[in-house]
Amino acid sequence: MLSLSDFQRIGVGLVGFGLFFILFGILLYFDAVLLAFGNILFLSGMVFIIGIRRTFSFFFQRPKLKGTSFFFGGVIVVLMRWPVLGMLLEAYGFITLFRSFFPVAFGFLASLANIPLLSQLAQKTGESSSMV
Repeated sequence: MLSLSDFQRIGVGLVGFGLFFILFGILLYFDAVLLAFGNILFLSGMVFIIGIRRTFSFFFQRPKLKGTSFFFGGVIVVLMRWPVLGMLLEAYGFITLFRSFFPVAFGFLASLANIPLLSQLAQKTGESSSMV
């Protein structure tokens, strides 16, 4: 089992609450306050889990600058109370940032349970994935 420090446990809680507030904000027709609060909790939880230096180095790698700029631009737009546009920018930035992680995650999920649709999707994404 994975051993977590106290700061990492706090970070997991912050990320969980952040995702909850983001989901709740979307369900309440893009409530800007809930989305902004969720974004702040999610980002602070990331810092608690992996540390300031590793978070900074993850977001500001040269190949990931486009995704980072869209993600943080979306956070700023949500904070300026334009939630729909901000969430669209954030979603594009998130997909761009974690593009190389999706085939690994789908492969892991397919190995956990032999779900026919999920395993077929994992095989198709695993074949066409490129490490860019």
